Amino acid sequence: MVNFEPTDEQRLLQQTLAAFSRETIRPQARPADEADAVPDALVSASWALGLVSDTVPERHGGHGSPRSALTGALMLEELAYGSLGITLHLLAPRLVTIPLVALGTEAQQARWLPRFAGDRFVAGTAALIEPRWDFDPTNLSTRAERAGSDWVIEGHKTFVPLATEAEVFLVYAQTAEGPGAFLVEAGTAGLQVEEREKTMGIKALATYALRLDGVRVPAANRLGGEATSAQPLIDAARVASAAAAVGVARAAFDYAREYAKERKAFGVAIARKQAIAFMLSNMAIEIDAMRLLAWEAAWRLDRGLPATREAWLARQYAADQTLRICDNALQVLGGHGYIRDHLVELFLRDARGFAAIDGLAIV
Repeated sequence: MVNFEPTDEQRLLQQTLAAFSRETIRPQARPADEADAVPDALVSASWALGLVSDTVPERHGGHGSPRSALTGALMLEELAYGSLGITLHLLAPRLVTIPLVALGTEAQQARWLPRFAGDRFVAGTAALIEPRWDFDPTNLSTRAERAGSDWVIEGHKTFVPLATEAEVFLVYAQTAEGPGAFLVEAGTAGLQVEEREKTMGIKALATYALRLDGVRVPAANRLGGEATSAQPLIDAARVASAAAAVGVARAAFDYAREYAKERKAFGVAIARKQAIAFMLSNMAIEIDAMRLLAWEAAWRLDRGLPATREAWLARQYAADQTLRICDNALQVLGGHGYIRDHLVELFLRDARGFAAIDGLAIV
């Protein structure tokens, strides 16, 4: 039976992260968007919460919490409620740690995981998205060819978070067996980080284009060893995208609802006007639908069941509905929605990115 009732630990995590999101992340949402950067103090505060070290097994220096895609979805929703850009920055190292825990060999885990279990933020990142109109993570243009005891990677990536400070990159590339993932150390010959991308939304997160020109890595750097498919990681990234979208949509809905309760027209709160009330109710319905789709896919991942279809549906539905919900929230505010004094325009710009981003977070 499918049961999404949170455990006591999950409920405590939700409450803790909800408070952190509202009290610490949300006040920085606008300044971080304006500055195109996340404050160091906020990064340190989030690191102290163990959002990354929790994913590292105790034998490698971490806290060793069992991996749960559903718990990850709960986390992403609460944090993205405060700010999507800040959240993706804070959780970027999980783009390396979670795949290592899920698929990595013992030797790979022993080599790379301990660096993410220390007392300071260490950047790691993943390179999945490609600059193609027909981008498909299951059929990548970036290629990895076997050359003796090495793999040689050729390709071009975009939207790579924290690429200039990352110590290790998880590069997704097409192999003869399908999509694979490769651990590439910063500074490897042929790995070129290009200039920072200028984006409409999610501005607090620094993303970069990445070129791989004959990047040669040992066979031991293929995540999970020979013939290990990256599809489970792609599914987990899609669930993460859907969960983060729920957080952004919920933030926009809550903002619009509170505004509608306070804003009066002809002596009556506009929330009592039928057109506004119906719009808000439809937004609430869609948020619940988005969340349930994300949770179903996460539930299947946690049980080792095929989840590619469910993850894709959750991600696509969330990308469409979050944009619509944020646009409706802006309409509820009327002319005020277009003014930067209100966060709704920021939510809308961030929401537009869900149609393009994949692999910027993972559960």
